[in-house]
Amino acid sequence: MNRTVLLSAAAAAALLTACGSDPAPEQYGANPNLPEQERGLVPSMKIADPAPWGDQRPVVPQGYTITAIATGLGIPRQTLVLANGDILVAEGRGGGAPPLRPKDLIAGVIKAKGTTSVKSGNRLTLLRDANGDGVYEGRTVFAENLNAPYGLALVNGQLYVANQDALVRFAYADGQTRASGPPVKVTDLPSQINHHWTKSLAASPDGRFLYVGIGSNSNITERGMAAEVDRAMIWQIDAATGAHRPFATGIRNPTALAIQPGTGRLWAVVNERDELGPNLVPDYLTSVRDGGFYGWPFSYWGQHVDTRAQPQDAAKVASAIRPDYSLGPHVAALGVAFSSPVMGARFADGVFVGEHGSWNRSKPSGYKVVFVPFRGGRPAGQPIDFVTGFRGSDGKTRGRPVGVTVDPRGALIVADDLSNTIWRIAPPRQAPVAEAPSRAGAPVPEGDHPSATPY
Repeated sequence: MNRTVLLSAAAAAALLTACGSDPAPEQYGANPNLPEQERGLVPSMKIADPAPWGDQRPVVPQGYTITAIATGLGIPRQTLVLANGDILVAEGRGGGAPPLRPKDLIAGVIKAKGTTSVKSGNRLTLLRDANGDGVYEGRTVFAENLNAPYGLALVNGQLYVANQDALVRFAYADGQTRASGPPVKVTDLPSQINHHWTKSLAASPDGRFLYVGIGSNSNITERGMAAEVDRAMIWQIDAATGAHRPFATGIRNPTALAIQPGTGRLWAVVNERDELGPNLVPDYLTSVRDGGFYGWPFSYWGQHVDTRAQPQDAAKVASAIRPDYSLGPHVAALGVAFSSPVMGARFADGVFVGEHGSWNRSKPSGYKVVFVPFRGGRPAGQPIDFVTGFRGSDGKTRGRPVGVTVDPRGALIVADDLSNTIWRIAPPRQAPVAEAPSRAGAPVPEGDHPSATPY
């Protein structure tokens, strides 16, 4: 199928699906209202229409300040705030699974419309704010020639990086601005086909174990179960030996992991399956049980059976764990971070979630950072919009949030992989005197200007 025909088919599909409506039943929290499954020849799809930020900026709560601290990056995905306040940014793009069906080709074109044309960085960039004023005047390449790095973790003087094909580590000393040598491989990670290529990462508080989220190689096993070996699960890896075991399974695409302070419990945000309608299946936030099975591919949200997965496994369905908290359908959650009192009283206890945004519905969802409040160590209440405006009322998409990280000095760091920007959101007491709320007025490193960011 040539490109002209493919683009015409994509446009027709977008037009057809846009004629319908995507009613949005209440789908947040522990007991989402799940509608009936919908199937069709072509799923609902909506092309993101990118545009430069220009004079516009994301919108944050009243009194908070948002600043572009770095632009012109090579597809920033996840960030890590180091002990001295430096920020590491993982930059890159992986994957490349071949399409199987005509609708996969159409979906590929539609998804590509909402991504940057910038070349994959395949590196770690370090940002430094030397005097703590919120302006990151220092910018160096910490490590390069990596393979689509994504997950980051620092523990016991070791910086761990989850490339799309391997978990590696660098020795790290406080204040270091460049890796002192090439990375050391801890273990290989599944990378054949790589339908879902991102490898999320978290470290146990004592540094003994690393947890790596590995997404499925398909939407719903259309490549066969052999392609799903070691997929749709979270690995527990021994940091000393590289030995690994499945920690939790049946998790379609665990895109971000975090350790809950005080409990040491592992949490994840997960992208669920597509093509069951615009309002199924909700992506979710959940604590992760050792040995737990979370349904994919046989069922979703506990025991809701997906008959597309064949042969079915009734015992697996019966054992499927219901997630803790629904984030809504197709929001594409790609970042998670536990908050602390430095983010202000309203956002002191809970998690921030970066929602990259939907493609599988005609009425877009996601395209924002939300805050899920906690009480007693568990999610409690409706999600609160924290950073919005990535997709404007004009239908233009100016940014897409990925990783979120809380800076202990008092800020939320957000990676935006469409405008290739790192945003810093500070509570009122941290706002620079010269900064106007909800505007990015602080200078960025020389040569980096948001309005000049390529799309």
